[in-house]
Amino acid sequence: MVTTHAAMGAALSALLLPLSPELAGVAALAAFCGGVFPDLDLLVGEHRRTLHYPDYYTLLAFGLAGVALLRPVAATVAVAAFVASAAVHSVADAFGGGLAPRPWVRDDHRGVYCRLRGRWVHPRHWVRWDGAPEDLALGGALALVCIAAFDGPVRWLVVLTLPVSATYTAVRKRLPEWAPWLLE
Repeated sequence: MVTTHAAMGAALSALLLPLSPELAGVAALAAFCGGVFPDLDLLVGEHRRTLHYPDYYTLLAFGLAGVALLRPVAATVAVAAFVASAAVHSVADAFGGGLAPRPWVRDDHRGVYCRLRGRWVHPRHWVRWDGAPEDLALGGALALVCIAAFDGPVRWLVVLTLPVSATYTAVRKRLPEWAPWLLE
């Protein structure tokens, strides 16, 4: 679920709190957005290929983290957090289900496209599919980390994702029959 990816990025930003509490909130907001960004390819292009770059985002994130360490200001930290979260999202998609409208059937072997290898990485099914109960549990646990670590906009943004996540989980298995056009 995109909400799980967003919460994951924001939760990882909590690691900055002991080092730079004044920049952790900016990093969390940017990471929340970076966690959402790859899934915008649902709107344009091929999902988990057009805006998912598990290889390039990861390489870029390390370089940008170095820049943020050398020049720790809001802009450098935000850009590094955004790209790092997009990388984590892209890599994490390989640990979920495939791309088929009914991923619980396990008939699709496309997890995420890796450009350096020039092929699709097979899904691992650790989270069986987007919107599975364990996806909701993971997203909820990550949201709790954010709620405990942050206040203000980060906390409220993450809290607002919880009902969205729960609703999606409740209807996910029915989406192929209710709205097949949505999952194509």
